[in-house]
Amino acid sequence: MVVEYSEEEFEKLNNKKKMMMMMKNSSSDDVSSREYALVTYEELPEYMKDNEFIRGHYRSEWPLSHAFLSIFSWHNETINIWTHMIGFFVFLGITLLHLGQLALVDGFFPSLPWSISSSGVNNISFNHAFFFRVLPLLLGQEHPPSSPESDSPSSAPPAAARWPFFVFLAGSMFCLLSSSLCHLLCCHSRRLNVLLSRLDYAGIAVMIVSSFFPPIYYIFQCAPLFRLAYLAAVSSFGILAVLTLLSPELSGGRFRPYRAALFLALGSSGVVPAVHATVANWSEPRRDAALAWEGAMAASYVVGVLFYVGRVPERWRPGAFDLAGHSHQIFHVLVVAGALAHYAAGLVFLEYRDAVGCNMS
Repeated sequence: MVVEYSEEEFEKLNNKKKMMMMMKNSSSDDVSSREYALVTYEELPEYMKDNEFIRGHYRSEWPLSHAFLSIFSWHNETINIWTHMIGFFVFLGITLLHLGQLALVDGFFPSLPWSISSSGVNNISFNHAFFFRVLPLLLGQEHPPSSPESDSPSSAPPAAARWPFFVFLAGSMFCLLSSSLCHLLCCHSRRLNVLLSRLDYAGIAVMIVSSFFPPIYYIFQCAPLFRLAYLAAVSSFGILAVLTLLSPELSGGRFRPYRAALFLALGSSGVVPAVHATVANWSEPRRDAALAWEGAMAASYVVGVLFYVGRVPERWRPGAFDLAGHSHQIFHVLVVAGALAHYAAGLVFLEYRDAVGCNMS
């Protein structure tokens, strides 16, 4: 049986179908917009509820593409992402600068703008000679570059090994980059949230341990037994801390005080070598400068941890500091400040060891 429609009925039927399609598309768009909109604390899944004093502007279970692009949008993680992202690029620049200074020896890396030299013009190929000239500098087996007015290199003490300095720079970059990625992508899924949170906490431990390498190595360069004992102890404690922090159970918000205590304990493991170094070098003119920078570093880290644990100022006015000014952002800024202060202290240690050398006889 064939049903015949009049032209008017046929037109009404088509219009009805079009209306239904438009309503369906509109409903789909509404769902999509709601799904990727910023939400309140109450709307978060349980695994994302970390700070009840941050009331809104959360990203929740966004696709990775949306999460990546949110680096350019405004939400309650924007400042957390950028404070450590900028810090990462600052330390990357510092690392390249020091690599460029190594490359200046005999004019290596002549293609880099900061290492162009007259000898580099005649040595435009990068070959195996790099490993015989620059790597010894990293290992402390070469004399520092001398000016034409200075004595011959053989009369100067050998340059201190550079690798402990680069260990600190690498550890700092790893910590800052892993932190930025965690805050950027932790809104994707529970599995990625837990993974990146564990990587973030491990990055902090790696940064703390790597920070000990320059002062311990350079101060105790002439006391190899103490140097080995202190570096081994700090490294072992750091490995245990990383393994502990990689436990999924410790990623939750209720373990915040425990994690903070673990970081402080890890940092405090350097008290003994610090006291030893201060007493042993009490008459060293550079002592005050090194202590001032290290004191600034310690103050930055301790104050940052207090903000992190206390969750102030958002505790005093919930919702008022969702986008800017909350405790985790302050913690991030102080971490970068502390790392830069330690970098300045590392330069003092390096200058000291380059100047006095080490007479092992």
